[in-house]
Amino acid sequence: MKTDILIIGGGAAGLMAAYGAASTLRKAGSDASVTVLEKMPRPGRKIMITGKGRCNFTNVKDWNEFSAHIRTNPNFVKPAFFNLTPEKLTEFFSSVGMPSVVERGDRAYPASYHSTDVIDALVRACNGVGVKIETEAEVSGIVSISNHRIDISSADGRNWSCSRLIIATGGLSYPGTGSTGDGYRFASESGHTVTPLFPSLTALVPKGYKVVEENGRRSTHIDRSTPLTDLGEKLKGIQLKNVGVQLLIEGTVAESEFGDIDFTDGGIEGPVGFQLSRKAVKALINGSRVSLVLDLKQGVPLTELTTRVKELWSQIDKDPRSRGLREKEKCRILLGKLMPWELIPAFQAMHPEIITLERRGRKDTKVWVNLVSIAKALKEWRFDIEGYVGYERAVVTAGGVSTDDVVAKTLESRKVPGIYFCGEVLDIDCDTGGYNLHCAFATGLLAGQSAAKSIL
Repeated sequence: MKTDILIIGGGAAGLMAAYGAASTLRKAGSDASVTVLEKMPRPGRKIMITGKGRCNFTNVKDWNEFSAHIRTNPNFVKPAFFNLTPEKLTEFFSSVGMPSVVERGDRAYPASYHSTDVIDALVRACNGVGVKIETEAEVSGIVSISNHRIDISSADGRNWSCSRLIIATGGLSYPGTGSTGDGYRFASESGHTVTPLFPSLTALVPKGYKVVEENGRRSTHIDRSTPLTDLGEKLKGIQLKNVGVQLLIEGTVAESEFGDIDFTDGGIEGPVGFQLSRKAVKALINGSRVSLVLDLKQGVPLTELTTRVKELWSQIDKDPRSRGLREKEKCRILLGKLMPWELIPAFQAMHPEIITLERRGRKDTKVWVNLVSIAKALKEWRFDIEGYVGYERAVVTAGGVSTDDVVAKTLESRKVPGIYFCGEVLDIDCDTGGYNLHCAFATGLLAGQSAAKSIL
């Protein structure tokens, strides 16, 4: 089977690469062919689950703000970004029948909030410029590279020959969508450097959150399906807004963020949890001690909060409705004035120091509520991190084909002319909020256009 430009992978980067290549060829009056090989029964499987099925496909910040959310070598992404800015991307989707809306945090979504509309728009765009999309076409490997011809083999026994090859196979996250790391193998076998891979934008699992068996050396990867402990059940489903979170590595603050976190069946997630997960996972893999410290009252100094806690306690103690209540019951009322009601059981379980029992005799026990300890715990709720959820539910893969091996302005390999890389297979990963998907679209378009221009 022959084609001029062959793209391995029919995800966000691959489909945009195909459109970029075919539209460039068509504008130049060329009849060169573009083919996409996608291993799954339909393209864009991972796009379907992006943004919880709503597909946050870009973030409309300008470069200065956008680039601050790229975790690896933003300058490498810069040519692709300016070739396809967020404004240009939303205009592109609008031109192929998919209007968009922008929400809090400059996040853009399809107006329908259906991720399938993004896939349908990309496929329509590709069909409109003559791209051939082959599904259930799994590539086995690169057979040979010589004289501007690249031959590959597929699992169904077919061989493909092309003059330009674009590798857009994605990473390792959500392997059920087809992202099984094939591109890393193709890159390595063709002489490229693949930097160490690890899950990013994933759940961090606190100690005592899941039922983890003690069996020798413990892996820091804790599968999401691992059952929750009683503490995990107490926390699961709780969302905290506007909290400060510090990431501690070996007891030293490595990063600080402010925003929202979610406690899920995986562990600590949400925008801030994901943001901190990259450094946390890397540190855990390297054997370092990792903790998250939550500040539930970020805008209030400890001394001021302590005074406020004491004032609230005094009010509760003097309230006629408190007459006859035990100290523990009054403590629960106090906590209800300081945090969401559903958070109290877990807070109490993790901070036994807020209640002290004083034995005055065999039958005389006094219960003390430690108000200073409550204030301190609100400001410094520490979660020692035991592990992380792996690729089975990580949003993206950190690491990948080294950007040192790729020309930023064209995305062509420096080592093997005629091979291009785009999307998550590259060593590019970003924060949550539309940044990763935009980088996939932008690098895909530039790789496709570059491959097409090279054969004109």
